[in-house]
Amino acid sequence: MQVAPPGLKGLAVADTVLGAVKGTEGFYHYRQHDAAELARSRTLEDVWTLQIDGALPPDVSAIDAGPLRALPPEAAAVVDAASARLDDPMAVLRIGLLAVGAQEDRGPLLDRTTAQRRDDALRLAAIVPTVLARHHRRRQGLDPIEPDQALPHTQDYLRMTTGAGPDQAAARAVEQYLVATLDHGFNASTFTSRVVASTGADMAGSLVAAVGALSGPLHGGAPSRAMEMVTEIGSPARAGPWTRSRLEDGHKIMGFGHAVYRAADPRGVVLRAAAESLGGDLVSSAAAIEEEILRVLAEWRPGNRIVTNVEYWAGVVLELAGLPRDMFTPTFAVSRTIGWSAHVLEQAEAGKILRPSARYVGPEPARA
Repeated sequence: MQVAPPGLKGLAVADTVLGAVKGTEGFYHYRQHDAAELARSRTLEDVWTLQIDGALPPDVSAIDAGPLRALPPEAAAVVDAASARLDDPMAVLRIGLLAVGAQEDRGPLLDRTTAQRRDDALRLAAIVPTVLARHHRRRQGLDPIEPDQALPHTQDYLRMTTGAGPDQAAARAVEQYLVATLDHGFNASTFTSRVVASTGADMAGSLVAAVGALSGPLHGGAPSRAMEMVTEIGSPARAGPWTRSRLEDGHKIMGFGHAVYRAADPRGVVLRAAAESLGGDLVSSAAAIEEEILRVLAEWRPGNRIVTNVEYWAGVVLELAGLPRDMFTPTFAVSRTIGWSAHVLEQAEAGKILRPSARYVGPEPARA
């Protein structure tokens, strides 16, 4: 038996054409395209098309998610009932995905044609912003806002959540965030989606499993925590002492360091530029606080290069767009569900169940 390294670090468990992360180079790509450049220059719908259909518009027809965002009445009632009882948007998202999958009888991937699987992937990824926005407004005591199929995906999500037509510059900054975070190698949630898909389970079950993995604070919860940190520090003059105190107490500094990147996180570079395009006191303060934190981290660990990761500037962008902080991780799910669905489709085509072994390290069993 071959023993995998802790956390499966560095172990390739599948082949993929969807992209890869080159951490030492500070580079990642979707298929054959620089992902950071796609975030700068392309729409979410363009990149969604790339990951699902293998090419960018105009070489193929762009995906139009507008007609797919509406919830069937029965599923909307399930989301409303869950929203009345549950505060956690990620829990309600899991319920909403299962409700739509069951209501529309989107059966096991094993029994679906390639075209049907693609239809499942588009439909279920498209409803994510509708479910999340509906839950948010119900929890605020407000009526939900129905999707507008004429609007782009990002703008409609912001409109359904905040109740206002978003500023175009802010909407574009959020769209850059969604493109930049759509996929990122075989992270925990993506791997989870593929394990479930490998059993032949349905698209909804595969995506729900991934949402469960994303709900863990070590995976998808950092943008809101990073923004809370910026708020707590307040003045850049307090950043140095605050950081030293946290490090001495053994705490992580949210928004800094990454398991893969040793060079600058390219997603963070894109999002800092997006935040700076919006401008304002928050951006200036966040930049000065970042500089102080990096200085202290360099003193604390002189042999390691600790870089700002995507979550730090993601938090700033989402804050400037008017999203409440409890919607930061759900907003990440709006993007990442698209990436998961592409991986589920790829895994379903592979037709091989993922079934690793475990090494038993307990007491020797008694034998008769």
